[in-house]
Amino acid sequence: MIHIGPVYGRRIKQETQLRLQDKVAVLTGAASGIGEAVARRYLDAGARCVLVDVKPAADLETRFGDIDAGRVLAVQADVTRRDDIERIVKTAVDHFGRIDILFNNAALFDMRPILDESWDVYDRLYAVNVKGMFFLMQAAARQMVAQGQGGKIINMSSQAGRRGEALVSHYCATKAAVLSYTQSAALALAPHKINVNGIAPGVVDTPMWDEVDSLFAKYEGRPPGEKKRLVGEAVPLGRMGVPDDLTGAALFLASRDADYITAQTLNVDGGNWMS
Repeated sequence: MIHIGPVYGRRIKQETQLRLQDKVAVLTGAASGIGEAVARRYLDAGARCVLVDVKPAADLETRFGDIDAGRVLAVQADVTRRDDIERIVKTAVDHFGRIDILFNNAALFDMRPILDESWDVYDRLYAVNVKGMFFLMQAAARQMVAQGQGGKIINMSSQAGRRGEALVSHYCATKAAVLSYTQSAALALAPHKINVNGIAPGVVDTPMWDEVDSLFAKYEGRPPGEKKRLVGEAVPLGRMGVPDDLTGAALFLASRDADYITAQTLNVDGGNWMS
């Protein structure tokens, strides 16, 4: 007879259960792409989800209409607005009683030659990708500290945050800022048992990439679709990512399996960037 010790036995039992059972997760940019895919993975893992997007809540409710309505709350909000950030947290707590996980995903993209960059584009990208990311993280962390039971924060960066690119200066800089804020917040919140980590995707085939491809076509004189094909072929694993490729990392970092991981940004990019 094989003897399984009490600790190991408990671990086996835990791993047969849903990994995020009854956890409350707030996810931004949840209406499509990576945000939608991660929200569905969290729901499959037993979480209750507050789905945040600038699109109308009715659009989110329709998109997630196949899910038990008692486990999903849709909130239309703009993360560049202080009142909206406060409302996201208050609505989540009023409805579900707590916040355990923040998947900080809302972001904008733009590109143009550096000599043509404008103040307006700079302000718009930094408002969403940096200011909105930081102050929602702060607001969610304050709630987690008040609850006194720790929490998990996952900030979405990008391989663009690992290096500069000639046509993508503002976006690269915003995603580098996400990397830095993730490290600072992780150190500051460690005493409260709040883990702060990031994910840096590579090229991911989402609706946004159609816009990206058209911009490369404009500035590099390429036919439509060529840049998208080339970047996919250049990935060591031989293809662009898809949103579902990001969900495993997002689930892992939100779960107890990542309790001893903080201040890290995990590359999920098919081997594009090595660090």
